[in-house]
Amino acid sequence: QVQLVESGGGFVQPGGSLRLSCAASGMFVKIDAMAWYRQAPGKQRELVARVTPGIASGETTNYRDSVKGRFTISRDAAKNTVYLQMNNLKPEDTAVYYCYVDFLVYNADRIDPDSSWGPGTQVTVSS
Repeated sequence: QVQLVESGGGFVQPGGSLRLSCAASGMFVKIDAMAWYRQAPGKQRELVARVTPGIASGETTNYRDSVKGRFTISRDAAKNTVYLQMNNLKPEDTAVYYCYVDFLVYNADRIDPDSSWGPGTQVTVSS
């Protein structure tokens, strides 16, 4: 019920920057957490960063240790879009990056949780 369209991947030299975007569309009640994962060749998919809407105020963000201080996740709730600003990129950041969204959908007479993955966008960091 939710389609994700990613953009912003590409080729960059070490120390460079890229900004990934992921826009969600479709039939849903509410989008909850939005996240970015990545998968390098021969490795398992891993969580890079996650943003969760707060109950009282603000949002909660989480990052894997290797990207803290270099990557920033943010979301535009009005546009149902999540961003990943990646600075000081390193060759070990090379991977396919996937957008992931948790959301709520109508299911007959109730509301159920569901999730969706984007198709992935390639990020290559190399000199």
